[in-house]
Order: sequence, then C-alpha cells, then structure tokens
Amino acid sequence: MNFLSKHRFVIVGIILGAFAGFLYYSKVGCVSGTCAITSSPINSTLYGALLGYLFVGLFKKEEIKENEKN
Repeated sequence: MNFLSKHRFVIVGIILGAFAGFLYYSKVGCVSGTCAITSSPINSTLYGALLGYLFVGLFKKEEIKENEKN
C-alpha cells in the first residue's frame, strides 16, 4: 500500500496516457496500416502510457538527502 500512495501521480499519469493513446488510435488511427505507432491499439496505448509517465515526471520534485547538499 505504501508503494501505491508514494507513486500515485505516476500511476495516474500512466493510466491517463494509456487511455489517451487508445483514444487517439480509435478516433484518428492510421487508415493504411503502415503507421508504426497508430496502426495497432497496443502500440498506441503503450506509447500513450510512456508519454503520460514522462509528462508526470516533469512535475515530480526530487528529494535531496542531507549528505548530498554540500
């Protein structure tokens, strides 16, 4: 339970990114099937999850330990 509460924003970012990736596949997609990312719902969902993780990582503050301050 401690892991979930500690990483809740990252998990939410991954879930929202995956949903956005699948939504992009279903609404826009690739008609010809030659697009590397949007031709498959799995690729599009995983790519969206990765982007969600990276986007949330922009706002994460890193903790500075006492030994590393000097």
